[in-house]
Amino acid sequence: MKSKVLNAILLVTWLSPFELLALPEMVIGEATINPGIHLTFEGAIKDDVAPLGVFLAENETDVHIEMLAHWSEDAPKGSVPGGYVAYLQVELLVKNESTDTSIAVQLAPHVNLSDNLHYAQNIKLPGKIDDKYTVKFIIEPPINGSLGLHYDWREQVGEKFTPGGNFTFEGLDFSKITKTTRR
Repeated sequence: MKSKVLNAILLVTWLSPFELLALPEMVIGEATINPGIHLTFEGAIKDDVAPLGVFLAENETDVHIEMLAHWSEDAPKGSVPGGYVAYLQVELLVKNESTDTSIAVQLAPHVNLSDNLHYAQNIKLPGKIDDKYTVKFIIEPPINGSLGLHYDWREQVGEKFTPGGNFTFEGLDFSKITKTTRR
């Protein structure tokens, strides 16, 4: 009995540093594109992303916008369900619904301990944090020549890696997530 209690205490102590992995995120929406790529769009708490100068500094950021791209159970043979889908081109358009002011940014591959590989960008909202926003994610196939498609893929899946897709979400309120901090 003592060893079970000791093991439980050790487990809780070991897991304590990982509590930051459970930080809240705002799920904006979900979608699936061919061939079996599941997408989750999120607004996350602003973060310190390196290298500085390439990514917007945490203290200049309102929200960390993310897109998780994983193979689904319906993905082509050889794709690992839940595995990260690389080489996508992801553009984000953010429009303030009150002022029609907008920004456009490219989401870049990021890695962290909670989502692992994902597409994301720290952004400054084009307006007040309590305004309503429309966001549009534009997903396109890899840049021509950046991903080789083998004969079997082309024959069974197609000449393109994915046709991509456009996903628009309106009436988004980022105020809660913008007021939350990681540290």
